[in-house]
Amino acid sequence: MKIIMLGAPGAGKGTQAIMIAEKYGIPHVSTGDIFRANIKNGTELGKEAKKYMDQGLLVPDELTVRILLDRVGQEDCRNGYVLDGFPRTIPQAEVLDQELGKLGDAIDVAIDVDVPDESIIKRMSGRRACLSCGATYHVEHVPPKKEGICDHCGQPLVLREDDKPETVRNRLKVYHDQTQPLIDYYDAKGILKVVDGTQEMNQVFEAIMKILEK
Repeated sequence: MKIIMLGAPGAGKGTQAIMIAEKYGIPHVSTGDIFRANIKNGTELGKEAKKYMDQGLLVPDELTVRILLDRVGQEDCRNGYVLDGFPRTIPQAEVLDQELGKLGDAIDVAIDVDVPDESIIKRMSGRRACLSCGATYHVEHVPPKKEGICDHCGQPLVLREDDKPETVRNRLKVYHDQTQPLIDYYDAKGILKVVDGTQEMNQVFEAIMKILEK
């Protein structure tokens, strides 16, 4: 089962990807993790990617796909994988399809965790983080025992820059401009499935299970 997870920042697709990977015993493949592993291990692909990253440039699609194919070609991906964070654009999706096609392979399903923008802004702007110990909270869903103070180490909690409403709106705009077209792309291929991401985390997971186990 080869799965792509789609959804806006804050929709919860990363959490669902991890849960799917655990349920089926297949790898959760995140491009960020792959880049870091290749750079840390000093692979040729990692050295190539690092040249771009050191200059603050995006790693070209062709190189990103090569790194991704190297990862999904490993033994632990033989029975499938969950792609999280790739592809982000139509050109990336096309290159991925072409290269998988050369291997006689293809993506089985693309799952869109659908959450309205305003829900995402509310969800993310309610997050609070402890910069001291790394604990995270949410003012509504997982509040600290004492407002603004970490339960674990007693340090003040902060609203990260990434979670501020204006930052979230900017990230959503980029998502809609670049990544939203992927939904139409996979829909046209007949492999898109949409789940309501506004439900509780376990309900979203149950909806995904129904899709995957049909």
